[in-house]
Amino acid sequence: MAYVMAGDPDHETCFEILKGLPNAGADLIELGFPFSDPMADGPSVQRAGQRALKAGGSLRRTLELTARFRANDNETPLILMGYANPIESMGVTTFAEGLRKAGGDGAIVVDLPPEEDQDLRAAFGADLSLIRLATPTTDASRLATVLEGVSGFVYYVSIAGVTGADAAAPAAVKTAVQALKRATRLPIAVGFGVRAAETARAIARNADAVVVGSAFVDEIAGGANASAPDRVLRKVKLLSDAVHTAREQGDNP
Repeated sequence: MAYVMAGDPDHETCFEILKGLPNAGADLIELGFPFSDPMADGPSVQRAGQRALKAGGSLRRTLELTARFRANDNETPLILMGYANPIESMGVTTFAEGLRKAGGDGAIVVDLPPEEDQDLRAAFGADLSLIRLATPTTDASRLATVLEGVSGFVYYVSIAGVTGADAAAPAAVKTAVQALKRATRLPIAVGFGVRAAETARAIARNADAVVVGSAFVDEIAGGANASAPDRVLRKVKLLSDAVHTAREQGDNP
């Protein structure tokens, strides 16, 4: 699952990246919507959000990108990821209707805990997935709350920190994923701290999906906007090949 920030480094370049992701090997897409005060994003994704905002990015324009992508690709699942403030500003019902109309499949709202997401769950209904996070500090009691009403998949945050802050430890992730699978039948996606192909390969042996983000947005920051799609898509292929190889081999350390 490849993460990109909507509008980074600008609207049209982002669209070129977005539409190239499936052919580069992305099985699912996570499209971030920019927000001025993120709490879960590390420096790389924070800078991506700042670039997107400077270029005119917003939640509304993220929905426009989603619709443009969906007009040419009816197959690849696409979810949004971001924060509650832009959604509240737009209105929960308006957001859900916009996401539905654009062809999105669901959303992760990082700072909206289960106790506060009833309105969004109601607006999403049965056709949009509300995806929640579990972390290394989520104990069994809290996990039961996290899993209540969740749909789509469970996103396991592999490190106790922000995106890209540290490398995920595959052995610890394996133990956590096994525990999650005893608690739910939903697929488990693992993200935060996955940058290297070998890490992605190791995690893919146990998790149902591997999420990579900071490694891709760093490629956008690393050169001219015109060449950003090629740089990002090469990186996506490198990571996706590692994940798919682990799947095909079916090895289990």
